[in-house]
Parts: sequence; C-alpha cells; structure tokens
Amino acid sequence: IKTHGNGLLLILILGFGGSFQHGYQITGLSSPSPRFINSSWYDRYKEPPPPQTVTMIWSLIVSMYAVGGLFGAGSVKFISAAIMLTSKSVGSFEMSIVARIIYGYSAGLGLNTHLMYLGEISLRKIRGTVTLTSTIFTALGKLSGQLLGLSELLGREDTWEILLCVPAVFSVVQIVVLPFFPEAPRYLFIEKRDDKACKKALQSLWGQGDYTQEMDEMLTEQAAIEAAPQVSPLQLLRDRTVRWQLITMSTIYCCNHLTFSFDIFLEVGIPKKKIRYITLGLGVAEILTSVACFITLVTIRENMDTVPLKSLGTFTHSYEQMDGSPIVSLILTGGVTGTINSEVFIQSNRVAALVLMGLLRWFMFAVLGLVFPFLINALSSYCFLLYACACVLGSLYMYFFLPETKGKTLLEISEEFKAITVCGKSFAEEKRTETKL
Repeated sequence: IKTHGNGLLLILILGFGGSFQHGYQITGLSSPSPRFINSSWYDRYKEPPPPQTVTMIWSLIVSMYAVGGLFGAGSVKFISAAIMLTSKSVGSFEMSIVARIIYGYSAGLGLNTHLMYLGEISLRKIRGTVTLTSTIFTALGKLSGQLLGLSELLGREDTWEILLCVPAVFSVVQIVVLPFFPEAPRYLFIEKRDDKACKKALQSLWGQGDYTQEMDEMLTEQAAIEAAPQVSPLQLLRDRTVRWQLITMSTIYCCNHLTFSFDIFLEVGIPKKKIRYITLGLGVAEILTSVACFITLVTIRENMDTVPLKSLGTFTHSYEQMDGSPIVSLILTGGVTGTINSEVFIQSNRVAALVLMGLLRWFMFAVLGLVFPFLINALSSYCFLLYACACVLGSLYMYFFLPETKGKTLLEISEEFKAITVCGKSFAEEKRTETKL
C-alpha cells in the first residue's frame, strides 16, 4: 500500500488489537491440557470424571468464547485475562469457562469494528486491499498462538493460563495509541457532515492530496442514505433489496466455519508430540497464502482489470478457521471472504449487516466448538468430507453470484446485486411489485 500518511500505522494498530486477538484465541486454547479438568474434578469430588464429562466441559470452554462473541464489548479484555490467570491457581475450570465468555465478548466487538473501520478509512481504489489485512492479522494471531503454545515456551500445564493472557498486552497498546488518530473520514463526512474534518483525516491517513473523487463518492452515498436512513438488523432482514448481499455473506460465513481440526491428526496416526510442530508449519503456510493473496490484489489487480475478485476468492488457498488438516481442499473460499462485508453494504446498512454477520459468525463458531469433539469421535477423519463439500459449494457460489467490486462505488455494487436474477426473477423486482399493489 503506497501511503505517505499514518494509514499504515493505523492498520497495524487495528490489526493487533482486532483480528490478531481472534486468531490467537482460536489456536492458543488448544495448548492447555484437559488434565486440568481432571485434576480440578478429582480435587473436588475425590474421583476421576467420566470421559464424556471431560469432553463436554472442554467443549464448553472452547465454545463459550464464541457465545461471548455474540454480545461483544471491548473494554473487558483485562477482566477476562485476570480471571483466566487465576483459574488454575484456585482449581476452577468454571473460571476458565467464564473467562472464555468474556474474551469472546471482547473479540465480538473488536473483530467486527476492525473490519468496519478498515472499510471506513480506506480509499476506494485500495479498499479491498486494506480490508484484506485483517486476514493477515488473523493468520498471524493463529501462528503466534501456535508458537507460544509449544511445550518449550508457554504450552505447559503450569503456564497455559499465562499463554491465554498474552493478547491483553496488545489491547493496552491499542487503547493508548488510538486516541491520537483521526475519526474515520466517511463517518466525519456522512454522519457529522464535516467536509473539512473529513479532508483533514484523509490527508492525515494517506498523505497530502485533493481527494475530490473520494468526497464526491461520499456525497452521493450521503444522498442515498438520506433517502433511506439507518436501518436496524430486523429492518435489514426484511429489506428485499439487500437480500442477495445477506444470502451471499451468510453462505460464505457458514462455509468458512466448517473447517476445524487438531484431534484429526491423531486419527491418521501422527504422534501426539509432533502435532504441535505440524500445526505450526500449517500456521506459517496460512500466513504465506494470506500474504500471497494480498500481494496479488496489490500488484496483479492494479494492472489487470480482467482478474476478478471472485476468482481470487475462489481459488486462493486459505485455512480460515482451522489449526491445520491432513486433508487440504484445492478449492476453498479464500482469504478475501472476511473483507467482503465492507464492500457490499452502503453506510446506512453496514452496521446492521455487521451485527447480523457477527451473530452468525459466532453462532457457527460456538456450534462447531461444541459439536466437533463429538463429531470426531463419531466420524473420525471422514468428518472432513463434509467440510470439503462445504468449501466447494461456497466457492461455486462465490464464483457465480459475487459481483466484481474492483474500482466500483458501494452504490454501483449494490445495483449489481439487485440485478441478480434466478429463474428470471429478482428480489428487487418482487419488492417493486409489492409496492405497486
């Protein structure tokens, strides 16, 4: 990204305080041993817990992170870090469950606002590239969790509670630094109606320039918003004109979450002591593929208008919600899927869309975290046949239904979604018919 302002620094601060934390919490938790549950149960009841009970408690610890993410708030990371830090010393796995809920509560807002803010601060020609950085930080967070989770570092039973508190350090840095950056330019222009502050913010982030084109785009969007004011999530669900955007995002999010593994390595005969190093290698591979996708967007798409975003999304390797897998699908939904939300909804719909997609994301994450330990016991490695099918279906949907977003305004992209027809009919036409009646 070519910038002479503070935009790159802001991207780094947002990344480490946003999607990095989410990626870290996904992989960091796989290091603590369920023996902590066994020892806590035995100290309390003087008998070992049944295997199914251990599985259920462990599933709750994993999935409660997503339950907290359904509600989302940013200032509670330090509370959750303190609870997690003391859970082992007092022998309470219930405290681990509560801490995971609060961690998720924090990440629920942090991840969504990270994506939304990236879309708000970026210029139109680099919007996709800027929002794609969230995927890189997620991959970096996963790799950091895997690396620090090694038994040689913090992955031991006597230090894993410290392992899960590391992200709080980045939160402190973010809270200290963010007040020195300007408000989002789109917010200043569209919501505050302050064009001077908007231009000043753009120059602060991206260097000196006129930015007339960007502000004209905001003016057009502002007129559209005045005709259709801010909507609630329920109103957005009822609006047929954005039905294809919601269907597209829901399909991508659902397929993206149907990937998960760790115990799957045991099923294919890999020694337990070596699994950590295999997942670490896959974490490195994920960063490399995310960076490759980023570089592709920066270089190829700037010089080749014929390379569509949907093709990049369909055929780029990405391990969006997995620690690693012995089966790697050749067709996945790609690293760009996490960035599409900010490119398909206009300002008046974006917050409601982020709420709905955030709820869906964390709901799928919670269900998967709760069900997967039992699914792996029932289906063994064959559960990945289900995941592979989901990835293929998601990729096909993206290829055929996701419009190209390169160089287009949000209003132009919205019009392309409205033009999508199935069997000669579109949701927009149905709404016009209902209005006439």
